Amino acid sequence: MASVVIIGPGYPLRGGLATFNQRLAKEFIAQGYDCYICSFSLQYPSFLFPGTTQYSSEPAPVDLKIFSWINSVNPFNWIKIGNRLKKQKPDLIVVRYWLPFMGPALGTILRRVKKNRHTKVVCIADNVIPHEHRPGDTAFTKYFLKTCDAFITMSEKVLDDLRQFEKTKPAQLVRHPLYDTFGAIISKEEARRKLGLDINERVVLFFGFIRKYKGLDLLLEAMSDERIREAGIKLLIAGEFYEEAKQYEEQIDKLGIRDRLILKTDFIPDSEVKYYLCAADAVIQPYRNATQSGVTPLAYHFEKPMVVTNVGGLPALVPDGIAGIVTVPEPKAIATAILKFYQLGETYFIPHLRSEKQKYSWAVLAEAIRSMADSITDNNS
Repeated sequence: MASVVIIGPGYPLRGGLATFNQRLAKEFIAQGYDCYICSFSLQYPSFLFPGTTQYSSEPAPVDLKIFSWINSVNPFNWIKIGNRLKKQKPDLIVVRYWLPFMGPALGTILRRVKKNRHTKVVCIADNVIPHEHRPGDTAFTKYFLKTCDAFITMSEKVLDDLRQFEKTKPAQLVRHPLYDTFGAIISKEEARRKLGLDINERVVLFFGFIRKYKGLDLLLEAMSDERIREAGIKLLIAGEFYEEAKQYEEQIDKLGIRDRLILKTDFIPDSEVKYYLCAADAVIQPYRNATQSGVTPLAYHFEKPMVVTNVGGLPALVPDGIAGIVTVPEPKAIATAILKFYQLGETYFIPHLRSEKQKYSWAVLAEAIRSMADSITDNNS
């Protein structure tokens, strides 16, 4: 296997998927493969995109080939790109699947590619059953999955969901590697100085896009717990609203907790991520449901304990009492878990975090993909 194409978002598109794909491409290149990213000229129509912009303001990654070729809503483009990749005959395509909306485009492209009877297709499935359901989800997902030879998932939940659709094709669980592209750990003092935060305050962090399934409303309710107020704990919310902000603003005022919050609700550029993670005492993931989370490997990289809810793949990623505290998605329980974290203290978790993080390697993921591709014998699916 000499040539690899990663199909999925890449620069100038922003966000966790693009960051992941770029880091994986670098790993393949470091291992001696010819690798590039086949990204999107149009990822989402503007009416489907909930944020302010789909594009990064950061400098382009160096030493990577990223081609913005795919238009997600133009079937003529799908055929064109599929034929282009069919002609190129890469040994392996690694395709990301995170949203049924992408099923028709990716499925059509891959159907064209597979006509060369050479290219193997391994899917990294971030989600198979989406967090928010829309008409056509099942049909789009089935259409896409048929074009793949094998699958990588990063949580048991996604693997279980996958098996509802594909019962026989090879599939393997590989944990989400650590994001190591956001810089080295810096001191809490330096990070808080950069953000204008008091070094002596107790600060927990909610990080990432704000969407219903992530349970920020549950965390806000937890922050109104009198025990949290008495303990002097503040919540730093760092991330862009991917739904209507008004409901959260109204909840904050109704609960009377605005003085307990530090709101940074714009998109956080890659160059600033380290300041938010390093400024926090712990990272809180109060999710209502989850598969895996890109925030978890980010917290591991910066050696930050986590308070997570016992949904989806989170408890497996964050061993209770080792990498953090696991609780139920209910405000009082979340408040109790935060207090338990402070009772144990941040330093209690550091040795465990350093041990656990050794499991999450980009080399391990790349090797799993390569081994799975090598094991595929019937390439006419």
